Amino acid sequence: MSKGHGYQTLKPLTTVGDVFEVAIDFERTARDFYRDLAPKVSKSIRYLVDELAEEEQAHFDLFTEMSQRTDLGDVMAAEIERPASDRKFSDCVHLPDLGEAPDDQSVLQYALMREHAAMEQYRALALETPAGPLKDLFQYLANEETKHKNELEAVYYETVHSGGV
Repeated sequence: MSKGHGYQTLKPLTTVGDVFEVAIDFERTARDFYRDLAPKVSKSIRYLVDELAEEEQAHFDLFTEMSQRTDLGDVMAAEIERPASDRKFSDCVHLPDLGEAPDDQSVLQYALMREHAAMEQYRALALETPAGPLKDLFQYLANEETKHKNELEAVYYETVHSGGV
């Protein structure tokens, strides 16, 4: 193979800044989705949807604050390998229409899928990002999303298997 056409040049690279743009959009759309969804869901899970909206807002704020730090310019410009989870994560920006009266199971299934996609993405990014505050951020968010997913799984199990849907 001639130089420039090998596997190494075809590896999907991106910058940390580009990752941040997608993550900000991911968190913003999730926040808006849950806020709009809250009045439509049953009272038994409304608290959970409100909590999800608050958590997504907090993540949005973290990414926004970090992206505006001038001392992180070099890290934001650093190229990293695009995680295998990137496509699934990016696809989560496209939201489903759960209707005007979504059932609890559908809401929980969607929330579980989003939390899982975020957990995988942030975990992969923590492995790819150079040591420092951004790596710490991705690790923190991976841990947060894992906790959220575990909590949602417990609520899902309780709701589905107790005849709640």
